[in-house]
Amino acid sequence: MNRLSGKRVLITGSSAGIGAACARHFAAQGAHVLLSARRAERVQGLADELASEHGVEAHAHALDVTDREGVAAFAAELSERGLDPDILINNAGKAKGLDKLQDGSIDHWDEMIDTNVKGLLYVTRAVLPAMVERDSGHIINIGSIAGRWVYPKGAVYNATKFAVRALSEAMNIDLLGTKIRVSSVDPGLTETEFSEVRFDGDGERAKSVYSDTDPLTADDIADACVYVANAPPHVDIFNLVMMPTVQRYPGHIDRDRG
Repeated sequence: MNRLSGKRVLITGSSAGIGAACARHFAAQGAHVLLSARRAERVQGLADELASEHGVEAHAHALDVTDREGVAAFAAELSERGLDPDILINNAGKAKGLDKLQDGSIDHWDEMIDTNVKGLLYVTRAVLPAMVERDSGHIINIGSIAGRWVYPKGAVYNATKFAVRALSEAMNIDLLGTKIRVSSVDPGLTETEFSEVRFDGDGERAKSVYSDTDPLTADDIADACVYVANAPPHVDIFNLVMMPTVQRYPGHIDRDRG
């Protein structure tokens, strides 16, 4: 049963990767999409594509989730235009660097904390009151297996994703007594632009992360998000953890059978 047709879905970080894939998958279900990212031209192009292909409403907005005032103004504009989302997908996030803590870049730490934690909080805080007022809505946070198991040289990224996990669980408790659901989707090895961002555009190093293996794709994650969002209203899928079959734990990857 398709329960998503006609719903309005706000997706942060939707210019590429998992965010763009989510936009395509939800639009294919007949959901109207609100696309936001810092790269305005890319989200506008995607919005035009989805509106033409699926006949849904598709709006594009330039948004930096780390800009608290900008996020608040964006949410206020959505409300004024009658575009309050039924579903929020907190996808915007990043990893920067892969270093031991004693060698890490504080600038990288700030970027990850500001985007992965504070950005998620800013957007959720701006959108959630309207959901509470109408007693309806669903928040899906894109987490990571890095929020369940730590790995070498990933301390601060791990910490941000552990925070996402804690926030998802705590939101559910805070929303007890409402019909609003909170879910997190936590992927393992997934090939997107993620590693290129982590390694500051070093394409060869990024490719080595996925070499000789068969990782998840952005479409796999988007498919999981659709599944979570499409569950019956009385079902709240708290957490969905997923890895490619060639991975069973962070750092434990079968590279011979990819």
